[in-house]
Amino acid sequence: MRTIAVAAALAVSSCGARRAPPGNSELRPVGQTELRAVAEFETIRDRAERSRALFGEVARVLTHPRCINCHPSGDVPHQRMTMELHDPPVVRGPADAGVPGMECSSCHQDRNQELTRVPGAPNWHLAPIEMAWVGKSISAICHQLKDPARNGGKTLAQLVEHNGHDTLVAWAWAPGADREPAPGTQAQFGALTAAWVETGAECPEDQP
Repeated sequence: MRTIAVAAALAVSSCGARRAPPGNSELRPVGQTELRAVAEFETIRDRAERSRALFGEVARVLTHPRCINCHPSGDVPHQRMTMELHDPPVVRGPADAGVPGMECSSCHQDRNQELTRVPGAPNWHLAPIEMAWVGKSISAICHQLKDPARNGGKTLAQLVEHNGHDTLVAWAWAPGADREPAPGTQAQFGALTAAWVETGAECPEDQP
C-alpha cells in the first residue's frame, strides 16, 4: 500500500516542477515553491489556450500533497509529502469528519499544535468522495471542479471565493512544523483561479 502511495506522490509532484504548463514553453521557469503571476499569462494571445495554461498553474496547488492528501479516492486520508495513508488509521465517516470515537476533531483543532506537531485549521475534514483527486489527471480534476455535482455544489464564482479565502484552504500555505507549504500564496491561487474563470474556464487536454 505504501508503494502505491509513494508512486502516486511522484506522479502528482511533477505538477510542481520548474517548467511551464504543457504547450506554453514561453512562460518563464519557476521554482517549486513559486506560482506565476496572472500577468505573465497575458503573453498567450489565444484566450482558450491562456485559460488552459492558467489552470495548469492552478493545478500545481491542487495536486500538491498539502491539498491532495485530503482529497483521497477512498475513505482514508493521506499525509506527508509521500502521501502515506493516515497514521493512526482513520476513515472518513458519514460526514467526512471521521467516525464516533475517531472524529477528525479528536486530534485536529482549529490551529496547528506546535508541541505535538498535529496540524489544524477551522472545520478540519476530508473533502467529499465526489471531490476525490488522487489518481486523476489534471484534465479530469479540471472538469470535476466545473461540475456542481462533484465540486460541493459551487458555482464558478463560489469556487473563486473558496480558493481565495477559505480558512481550511489557507492551511496549505501555513501547515506548521517543518511541512512544505503549497506553492505561492493563497492570494495568488485565488487570482489565478479568477483569471481562469474569466478566460472561459477551459480545461487542459490529457497528455499522451
